Amino acid sequence: MRKKGWSLEKRDPKVIEKLMPIWEWFYRYYFRVQTDGWNHIPPKGKFLLVGSHNGGLAAPDMHLMMYDWFRRFGTERLAYGLMHPSVWKVYPPLADLAEKTGAIPAHPKMAMAAFDKGASVLVYPGGGEDAFRPHSQRDRIYFAGRKGFIKLALREEVPIIPLISKGAHDTLIVLGNCYEQLRMLHEVCIPWLFDLDPEVWPIYLGLPWGLAFGPILNFPLPAHIHTRVCPPIVFERYGRAAAGDRDYVNYCYEQVVTQMQAHLDLLIKLH
Repeated sequence: MRKKGWSLEKRDPKVIEKLMPIWEWFYRYYFRVQTDGWNHIPPKGKFLLVGSHNGGLAAPDMHLMMYDWFRRFGTERLAYGLMHPSVWKVYPPLADLAEKTGAIPAHPKMAMAAFDKGASVLVYPGGGEDAFRPHSQRDRIYFAGRKGFIKLALREEVPIIPLISKGAHDTLIVLGNCYEQLRMLHEVCIPWLFDLDPEVWPIYLGLPWGLAFGPILNFPLPAHIHTRVCPPIVFERYGRAAAGDRDYVNYCYEQVVTQMQAHLDLLIKLH
């Protein structure tokens, strides 16, 4: 991981303000966003926002959530989003812009540093496997068994606020993941240039490529998107001991996934 050069201080409210009109156009006219549940965000304090990734690398619902945060709470209320470190390697200009809006490398020390500043932290635990899950699983909460976010919340003693969405996974149509087939041919067949998630090599239909192969950046198709902020999840135990208890971490993980799936199921019934 590149340690030198990463800093929480690269977040720039002025850059965010310049991006707001662009986000607003996509929010109002391209995705025709419907949103609710923002009353669940406390007026102050820090917490861990946990979302389910949708729509490939473009992740439109993530950007829409960011826009809603900034327009409701202003650009000065601190919030940082964890982003895969490989984005800095593969898409440097995009990564640099993301840093100015609050992106930091997905590493526990960076998240803890953000909490130390009194900021909230946004994480999408499922990563590429979640963002590129097959279209047939578009209404499923899928974190690929990754529990680091649970340990982080327990260690930092912060509640989890789940974020869900309906429609964002219709902005591209993922047909499947052919990583295992490629790996069976030979390890060198995998183009590690796209080192965004070593277990995802999707085939999907979307813009601008038509039929795309691999975790490459896409432009989202227009789709009506409904985002929702769910009630906070507060665990019974917190602290280092709780974070080091494997059974308890697994229990908390299942609690979060189950509650998020239940809220998503309710959201789906509205559409």
